[in-house]
Amino acid sequence: MADLKIRPHAPDADGRVLDITPESAGWRYVGFSVHHCGEGQGFRHSLKGRETCLVILSGRAAVKVDDMDFGVIGERNSVFDDVAPYAVYAPADALCDVKAVTDLEAAICTAPGWSKLEPRLIEPSAIGMDERGSGSNTRFVRNVLPETEPADSLLIAEVITPSGNWSSYPPHKHDSDDVPSESALEETYYYRMNPAQGFGFQRVYTDDRAIDEAVCVEDGDVVMVPKGYHPVGSPHGYDMYYLNVMAGPKRTWLIHNDPVHEWIVKR
Repeated sequence: MADLKIRPHAPDADGRVLDITPESAGWRYVGFSVHHCGEGQGFRHSLKGRETCLVILSGRAAVKVDDMDFGVIGERNSVFDDVAPYAVYAPADALCDVKAVTDLEAAICTAPGWSKLEPRLIEPSAIGMDERGSGSNTRFVRNVLPETEPADSLLIAEVITPSGNWSSYPPHKHDSDDVPSESALEETYYYRMNPAQGFGFQRVYTDDRAIDEAVCVEDGDVVMVPKGYHPVGSPHGYDMYYLNVMAGPKRTWLIHNDPVHEWIVKR
């Protein structure tokens, strides 16, 4: 298994600053990349046998999928703006053509695909917002591509964790293919901090402690969660954003809380 934390690098010719593939991650399902493009810069994306969801994190872009033109989409200046993102779903083998109209931060989320679903625009108005937890465990979840919407493998959500709060908490896991009790899903966390010099922490651990890592995350980092529990903490003074991408053998999110910490939700 590769290191759990991946740091961004200098942009390549396509503006790519992060690129995680199943091969580089040492797993089977999730692929994830981030592009930072200046006005007028663009990139094209197509993967055989893999579906894609393009998430416009900030800025505006002209987007086409095969012969379907979605026009110019995007309205956020920051992932911390109080509005959901625009996103575009593309089925396996489709060609995505993206051109930045302003400075652009875009995420490419991929997983195995086989259906001939139609490309489609996912507008902010179609993305629900859930407030989860209470007190210092409060966080806000935008369901970009939930299991109630068509796709073959991908599940995608954004989470805002306010300063001083915890999320993905109490610690839970989804690494056993035991539906309807628990589903097996690989997962990536893509982090942004506000202010940008902030940091946070994520612990990833299994019951047998074969994996037991406490990871310090900074703006632009990715943490890979191949299995195990994976709680997240945001220090005082810094709001935390993360984009979750999940996929596995069954497209459903069924979690199992760490039994020693489950009392927290039963008080």
